[in-house]
Amino acid sequence: MSNILLIDDEKAIRKTLQEILTYEGFKVREAGDGEEGLKMFNEKTYDVVLCDIKMPKIDGIEFLTKANSINPDVPVIMISGHGTIETAVEAVKKGAFDYISKPPDLNRMLITIRNAMDKSTLSKEARVLKRKVNRVQEMIGESEAIMRIKETIDKVAPTDARVLITGENGAGKELVARWIHHKSPRSQMPMVEVNCAAIPSELIESELFGHEKGSFTSAIKQRIGKFEQANGGTLFLDEVGDMSLSAQAKVLRALQEGKITRVGGDKEIEVDVRVVTATNKDLLKEVEAKNFRLDLYHRLSVILIHVPSLNERRQDIPLLVNKFLTDIAEEYNQPLKVISDRAMDALIHHNWTGNIRELSNVVERLVILSGPTIMLEDVTHYVFAR
Repeated sequence: MSNILLIDDEKAIRKTLQEILTYEGFKVREAGDGEEGLKMFNEKTYDVVLCDIKMPKIDGIEFLTKANSINPDVPVIMISGHGTIETAVEAVKKGAFDYISKPPDLNRMLITIRNAMDKSTLSKEARVLKRKVNRVQEMIGESEAIMRIKETIDKVAPTDARVLITGENGAGKELVARWIHHKSPRSQMPMVEVNCAAIPSELIESELFGHEKGSFTSAIKQRIGKFEQANGGTLFLDEVGDMSLSAQAKVLRALQEGKITRVGGDKEIEVDVRVVTATNKDLLKEVEAKNFRLDLYHRLSVILIHVPSLNERRQDIPLLVNKFLTDIAEEYNQPLKVISDRAMDALIHHNWTGNIRELSNVVERLVILSGPTIMLEDVTHYVFAR
């Protein structure tokens, strides 16, 4: 059910419109003046606002300006019995979706409301998709370790040097890899990601190098592997320490010669790929245990970047929390929530075994379950009491 905020200082008008809109299937909340309406607008997300222009305390135009600064995605339809063409033009210039004179033509009002909702939905979907396609997630942090990583990326990205990124799960290794690609001359070409731990050992070679039709039972057609897909760009091998020894040998050859051969084929295919890898394992210990090739380790680790755990960079937690609050408010199309100092202090001193991934999930949980301000009691109840 769509939510409408109706703001008008005339009680009879509110009652009439509320009955009509409720009958049409809308859920309506009423405010008797602009100040009350602005408070209600801050507390909840609405699909459409119907707002009178001439009101005490805060008039409709002032409400419109403030509402657009809080959440520009919510369309505001202005209504007035004292309207002129100049008033209508001013309202639209300041961001109103439309202007309706009193007494409103009910059919026109309902059509305008539905048009406003359709436009709002399309705008939000387009903005979210554009953000997902174009935005490289920002690397948040001012700790010494993060600043050092940023400096290293700036130096390494313009080259084709292979980079090995180490760190715990959820610490942000993928983000480092994406920034290396984003700042490199290859940024306009694809970055192809492979989670080596998620692919069965018997399929990893086909995944990386592709296969020819009929090369094994289920190979009903030719498959292009990740090396070919990343040609000209960057291949990110996540959890490379979980790769089989057989696949390691082929990756080593591809790095040495710049050529690959599909499974079941004999044709050598040249590939121009920058390889960036990541692991949560100590690869030198894996070498000692005969689980990882020493020659491949040296090929991959031209540049070593270690991403610290969140517990090792607690001074960055407030920056991360505020970034997540902003991102979640945009994604859910809700007013931005704030967090109290005591609640933030509790998050700073929490033991983050899941690192940034866990922190992001916790902030999302708090946004969904808490009030307009996230309090210490919310953190205690929704984070610690598990």
